[in-house]
Amino acid sequence: MQPIRSDLHFATSADGTRLAYHVYAPNNAVSDALPLVCLAGITRNSRDFRVFAETVASDPIKPRTVICIDYRGRGASDRAEDAATYSILTEAQDCLLVLDTLGITQAIFIGTSRGGLILHILAQLAPERITAAVLNDVGPELGLEGLQLIQSYLSQGNTSTIPDWASAAQQLSRLHGAAFPALEPSDWQDMAHAIYTEHGGKIVPDCDPAIPLAFASIDLEQSLPHLWSQFDLLSDRPMMVVRGEHSTLLTEPIVASMKDRHPKLRVLTAAGQGHAPLLHKPQVRDDLVAFLRTV
Repeated sequence: MQPIRSDLHFATSADGTRLAYHVYAPNNAVSDALPLVCLAGITRNSRDFRVFAETVASDPIKPRTVICIDYRGRGASDRAEDAATYSILTEAQDCLLVLDTLGITQAIFIGTSRGGLILHILAQLAPERITAAVLNDVGPELGLEGLQLIQSYLSQGNTSTIPDWASAAQQLSRLHGAAFPALEPSDWQDMAHAIYTEHGGKIVPDCDPAIPLAFASIDLEQSLPHLWSQFDLLSDRPMMVVRGEHSTLLTEPIVASMKDRHPKLRVLTAAGQGHAPLLHKPQVRDDLVAFLRTV
């Protein structure tokens, strides 16, 4: 494995919000491989990708730089003064700002859940930037049951008191364990440290509370807009979709429709996982790394 370096950087958006991003880069290797940009879920942050990013950056065959972005209001980024800017469009524009700051004109993108929706918007705003894409348990259409489940656990996860890290891991296991039989106790501990932070002597979600509150207010009985036209803009790019075996957000019929519109789409099922699969688990990691080596 190649040695790597990991650095935290910041860029400032047009409205003054400071945006954080982590860069994982091969330390001693010279590589002309395209960078990989990782986009997290709705209340998640760049720490979700730490282990996977380290694996990709240290790949002995094709190491590459990996950029993991904290959207506004998450992780090390500032909370937005205007909660209305917690939108997929604004977050896509923030991602473009980070790319511009780094001088990146083309990249491979991985989008988990909301990150995959942002990737669809990037396909509309700047399709020339996307050389290849990985959608992690998300597509241009979303399953109602999965959306309802996210509303439910975001509410539970942001209102209960978490006294310590062991309790945080236990809470995650209690909320998600049925959909993730493949995870070990150490996985729940790692997930807790990725999702939560310590503040005022308590363990709290590492995001602005306005974000889950806004999602909780969405009326899921109303039809949500689809992103099929944006998905079609990527039909000529190498693409993989990762679907959690027990996911109700990205259903098998949706994946089948994606395959119909993108015949070369690679489909990977994350056994024993739900929404959204951990990418650094060996079964998923190995196939993803093999896909990245082809780009």
